[in-house]
Amino acid sequence: MSRLPAVFHKLRFPVIASPLFIISNPQLLIAQCKAGVVGSMPALNARPAEQLEEWLIEITEALAAHNRDHPDQPAAPFAINQIVHKSNDRLEHDMALCVKYKVPIIITSLGAREDVNAAAHSYGGVVMHDIINNKFAKKAIEKGADGLVAVAAGAGGHAGVKSPFALIQEIREWFDGPVALSGAITTGGAVLAAQAMGADFAYVGSAFIATQEARASDAYKQCIVDSNSDDIVYSNLFTGVHGNYLAPSIRNAGLDPEHLAESDASQMNFGGDKSKAWKDIWGCGQGIGAVKAVVPAAELVARLKREYQEAKSRITA
Repeated sequence: MSRLPAVFHKLRFPVIASPLFIISNPQLLIAQCKAGVVGSMPALNARPAEQLEEWLIEITEALAAHNRDHPDQPAAPFAINQIVHKSNDRLEHDMALCVKYKVPIIITSLGAREDVNAAAHSYGGVVMHDIINNKFAKKAIEKGADGLVAVAAGAGGHAGVKSPFALIQEIREWFDGPVALSGAITTGGAVLAAQAMGADFAYVGSAFIATQEARASDAYKQCIVDSNSDDIVYSNLFTGVHGNYLAPSIRNAGLDPEHLAESDASQMNFGGDKSKAWKDIWGCGQGIGAVKAVVPAAELVARLKREYQEAKSRITA
């Protein structure tokens, strides 16, 4: 097992809930942390930008109150995701707030910047950078990231194409810091498998969309319940970066999911007019066949924990 920063030492279950664009909110994040997994959300979900401070106050106060009332079961730490790309004109503002409220974990995406890492380190924060291959992983660590989110094939949203076996193996040849594995992880057995491959944490996203606290439409949540991996389409049309999406939502937008155009990666946009045009295209990973109902986040985490122990028992039997 790798050497983990102190912020992870009190984590009771090896899961980080991935930040879900538009969908994650303080209610979901707080429920995730109380249930014992790292809760997260993108800073850009707070709109207008001033709302981010209100949300950080709400989160820090709620988790502090929980810890006072439940000293034997403290909440897991939380994370804020920052899109480190030139199209994000809020990055400096949002990072200043993360520094002010000492956000324990910063998850950076779509670019690695030394100044962002330094800002997090200024108060003892930990930076996890998401990557889709070993080359990007090395660049992220060289620029000061503390850990990596290895986004393998099958992950929801902006996913890579590498097998998780190959990606984790290559990273572990040279890096012994914290690593989370992302890609179709929706069962407790998959969480254990991620650890067996060499990851410290499983990175779980799509399953949390189908929770009561998530800020997704009822139709989106039900589509996840009704779908499986055959309903996932890999395309870069919607943001300029390849990602996985639910085919029914693409059809509802009047497009043929089997014949999508290619987008220009240089025109990446997160939060502008382009993203608004595709606001009803639903991101999702391949692991959703295990999602059978819309449930509270705590119930989802309880299922993962139960399945995790069952998987361990099968191995040791």
